[in-house]
Amino acid sequence: QVQVVESGGGLVQVGGSLRLSCAASGIGFRISAMNWYRQAPGNQRELVATIISGGSTNYADSVKGRFTISTDNAKNTVYLQMNSLKPEDTAVYYCNFARWGQLYWGQGTQVTVSS
Repeated sequence: QVQVVESGGGLVQVGGSLRLSCAASGIGFRISAMNWYRQAPGNQRELVATIISGGSTNYADSVKGRFTISTDNAKNTVYLQMNSLKPEDTAVYYCNFARWGQLYWGQGTQVTVSS
């Protein structure tokens, strides 16, 4: 059974940094992509960052230059380094792993940026 677990969220002041981690177990090999999403209260879930199996990355315009997605493929883990955090980054952050047309989601981790 696949399990996806995020960690690393918390409360941080404006301008601060956080590093989120997301580890998948039981998922096997040939993961095609890993994604970070976020959802703020009253808003739809939005795609924040993507990394595909070849290493290419893509970011939402709102986080470009501030967030960095990376992976440790040996550990089936994806990271999201978040710098220069703003109050509008406050949300629950979710990761997912894409494999053979299926998406495996974590439970989310809360990030709160206080001013």
